Amino acid sequence: MSDLFAAKAGDWDASDRRTQLAAAVGASILERVPLHEQMQVLDFGAGTGLVAARLAPRVGRIVAVDVSPAMLEKLATKPELEGKVETLCRDILAEPLDERFDLIASAMTLHHVEDTSRLLTTFREMLNDSGTIALADLDQEDGSFHPPGTEGVFHSGFDRADLRARLESHGFEQVEFSTAHVIRREERDYPVFLVTASKA
Repeated sequence: MSDLFAAKAGDWDASDRRTQLAAAVGASILERVPLHEQMQVLDFGAGTGLVAARLAPRVGRIVAVDVSPAMLEKLATKPELEGKVETLCRDILAEPLDERFDLIASAMTLHHVEDTSRLLTTFREMLNDSGTIALADLDQEDGSFHPPGTEGVFHSGFDRADLRARLESHGFEQVEFSTAHVIRREERDYPVFLVTASKA
């Protein structure tokens, strides 16, 4: 599998848009999910660890999973994550983890996963009983957020009502949506939701 983010990893954190988005998503998770010092967290599509850095001081351990070696290498250089965040380059749809987590968090990764139904099934299987998911991504949009032909983009955001129904059909309950952030790009607003849900 080619690393679609290899050329972007080096200066990924230099983008104000990305750091503001990660700060907003991290703040929304902190507001909506009760974290504790023993909590085991999976950060799916962790990238360079911008969201993980917001959660790390409040939890016991984070496993940062991504399919981009370059992004994880960037994460591994950050001293503030040393000893708290472990990196794992793996496609968890092809090779799920054996361990279970109290929280699975993800920011702006769902639209890069073609089979989201299978992903939701995998998430549920990897959660402890009464575990929580906290997923942030774009509200449904007209396809203009990414440049035409961008590789690895399978969804133009998500309809909240449809995603709620899909979460419930995959064994999640207490599904709650909020708007975590709004990305302003070329005179257009792209809302980013955070959805939290518990394993039924």
